[in-house]
Amino acid sequence: MENKSHSSNPSESVEKTAQSEKAIASKLDTIGWGAFFIWIGIAFLLDLGFGVGLLGVGAITLLEQAARVYYKIKLEMFWLVAGLVFLLGGLWDMFEPDLPFLPILLIIAGLVMLGTVLIKRN
Repeated sequence: MENKSHSSNPSESVEKTAQSEKAIASKLDTIGWGAFFIWIGIAFLLDLGFGVGLLGVGAITLLEQAARVYYKIKLEMFWLVAGLVFLLGGLWDMFEPDLPFLPILLIIAGLVMLGTVLIKRN
C-alpha cells in the first residue's frame, strides 16, 4: 500500500516551509523583546549606566539577527544596523571621547545615503 502522508505537491512544501519560518521568526522576536525588557530592568536595578545599557541592547539585537541567519530566516537590515549603532553608542558613552556621537552618526548616515544613490546611478 502506498504511503500518502507525504505530499508530492511542491507548493504545499513551500507553504509549510514559509509557515515554519514565520513561526520561528515570531518566536525569535518574542525572545528578543523578552531579553530586552529583562536587560533594561537589570540595568536600571543595578544602575549599570547608559553605556552598559546600550551595549546590552546592541548585543541582544545582534544576537537575534544572528539567530535569524542560523535558522535561515531573512536578516532584518534595520535591526542589524540598529544593533551596531547601539553597540557603538554604548562604547562611545563608556570611553567618552571628545567628539560628540550624534553629529558623527548623522554625518555617516548622510554619506551612506549619498553613496548608495551614486552607486545605484552608475
